[in-house]
Amino acid sequence: KTYLAFTNTRGPANCPIMIPLMDKNDEGRRSHYLTIQFAIPDAPADALCHTSFYRFADLSVPDAVVAIVRELVEPLTGSVLVAREGISGALAASANRIAAFEHALRTDPRLDGHFQHITFKHSACATSPFWKVRVHKKDEIVALGVPGVTGVAPNPDRSRHLSPQAWRDLLAQDDVVVIDNRNSFEYRLGRFQNAIDPKVDNFRDFPSYVQAHADQWKAEGKKVAMYCTGGIRCEKTGMWMENLGLDVYQLEGGILNFFQSLPDAERDWQGECFVFDNRIAIDTKLQETPTTADEVYNDSPDEAWRLERAHRLDSVNPKHNRKPS
Repeated sequence: KTYLAFTNTRGPANCPIMIPLMDKNDEGRRSHYLTIQFAIPDAPADALCHTSFYRFADLSVPDAVVAIVRELVEPLTGSVLVAREGISGALAASANRIAAFEHALRTDPRLDGHFQHITFKHSACATSPFWKVRVHKKDEIVALGVPGVTGVAPNPDRSRHLSPQAWRDLLAQDDVVVIDNRNSFEYRLGRFQNAIDPKVDNFRDFPSYVQAHADQWKAEGKKVAMYCTGGIRCEKTGMWMENLGLDVYQLEGGILNFFQSLPDAERDWQGECFVFDNRIAIDTKLQETPTTADEVYNDSPDEAWRLERAHRLDSVNPKHNRKPS
């Protein structure tokens, strides 16, 4: 028999909602999802839906995947990265087009089933997040810069991936150090309670921070709980950190999954969540906030170029609900 596991999963109006079925694949993840779409009476039929996703997979011919994905994303806007280690992307369109893309990415026979178990996280859009669509081939889908480190794991220990509720329970324990595996400007805007800011300006700086503190954490018998926006950074660094002898746990699906899964996410989260598109930030209800790029970045050299880029993008797609000046 097959049973549906209905939880308190939430999503923005008219965006697809994925209900996980009870059976699991050999990696311990839900192997089938039922995608349903609720029509909200007061939501415009053409309202934009944002979807973000990643999947580490051993792609022997990434160029072929790039060509196929370019076909699939043609009616959408956003960005997709493809590398030998997998795929990562963020896209926006109407709910119907998003659902069609997600179905195609999972089922297109030309993709050889590499992405049949991929999961998607949805959020609402008042501002159009992107103004064009791009699909690029890269050396890594998320650049850590440590030779030999990849998110593709032959026998991943999925017990280290904590559901939002299990993550909440872990945060309440005393023997845990909570690490924000994002850039420092993202931490300033919002964070889990008691989380530590590694004060990195780039993901490539994160390994040095971990190496500098690993011995102390081990000596103190600390569990290391880390999180990022969607999970990809934690997935990339998790096994590497375990190889340093650390007891590592990560939030499954990242902050976005936590917001999507728990209606009272604000109990554990302080502030807003930065998103890398024209919306700038969302709240724990997955709704765009009035926060602007000028309120996010400081005048340091690393953040100055980010602010300049944000201003250029805003000139093309102005933020919908900016605060009055």
